[in-house]
Amino acid sequence: MNTAKKIGFVGLGLIGGSIAKAIRQYYPDYEIVAFDKNKETLALATQESVIDVACTTIDDNFNNCNYIFLCAPVSYNTAYLKQLKNHLHQECIITDVGSVKTSIHEEIIALGMEEHFIGGHPMAGSEKSGFVNSKAILIENAYYIVTPTRKVAKERVDEYAAFIESLKALPVILDYKEHDYITGAISHLPHIIAATLVNFVKQKDGKDELMKHLAAGGFKDITRIASSSPTMWQHVCLKNKDNIVNILDDYIALLKEAKVSVQNEDAHDIYSMFETSKNYRNSIPGGSSGPIKRMFAVYCDIVDEAGGIAAIATILAANNINLKNIGIIHNREFEEGVLRIEFYDEGSSKKAVEVLQKYRYIVYER
Repeated sequence: MNTAKKIGFVGLGLIGGSIAKAIRQYYPDYEIVAFDKNKETLALATQESVIDVACTTIDDNFNNCNYIFLCAPVSYNTAYLKQLKNHLHQECIITDVGSVKTSIHEEIIALGMEEHFIGGHPMAGSEKSGFVNSKAILIENAYYIVTPTRKVAKERVDEYAAFIESLKALPVILDYKEHDYITGAISHLPHIIAATLVNFVKQKDGKDELMKHLAAGGFKDITRIASSSPTMWQHVCLKNKDNIVNILDDYIALLKEAKVSVQNEDAHDIYSMFETSKNYRNSIPGGSSGPIKRMFAVYCDIVDEAGGIAAIATILAANNINLKNIGIIHNREFEEGVLRIEFYDEGSSKKAVEVLQKYRYIVYER
């Protein structure tokens, strides 16, 4: 298992703070040093004993770190990498948490730091931000993408993956370019679709705003992620430009095919479009089988320990609340809560929220 004893953090926001808290929970004897531009964040992290040393600049406190987590906004990474280069030693590994990997890998290559870098992308998050909303459980049972450079030693990659796994996350090793194409399709494109769909309805709505007031069901489900941080998604689009442009070209071509099918009243193609998507959607882990229908679900934070799910199931059963489905969410970039509990009707869902809150569980409704 990993022998790291000193960990550095550049940025203690939602993700950085959550990883730091997880390290403190599982490795209480590790020394954690952190830099953040927000002095209040540093004060709070110190007060909560999450970090040992608070830094207002990147200084000699970062010497002799085994891992340094770069958790600042993507636009600041280049400057921080140049500063961190002066504090590297032979065994030090720098990693990051960004959802776009190519740009930072290219910068690492340009700086000659490949032997010291392993990219990272924890697929967990929230619409809330900042250290105050961070929690050790955030990355628990979440996929954690690991993107090594070509020059970093394999044993270092194995050690890092084992370290991430010891924090209860699920490491998945990918080439950084493959990562950016995959996330471009399953994460970045949906956000662009959601944003443009909301803007389309806004433009087409009348003065009485009937579209806005009648919007429900499918529209709300598909556009929920449009409420995410505009700044974050601005950075993502700029950093993953080439992949997103290529993916949009292919998607726009597919939309044009759908338009032609509808325009020509091609019943076979229209049916095939919905049937193919239905079957693939239902094959996705965690997806509900059968026709798409309204779902009644709540999300709950639980600690990954023996009997955790069973305890919740027992509480609900004792209150005569029937479950439809229950399971851990591994990709939680835009979902709050570790556990997803689905019910057959709205009444059961609302009753479950009341009961679980009574037992001091943190519950999120959608």
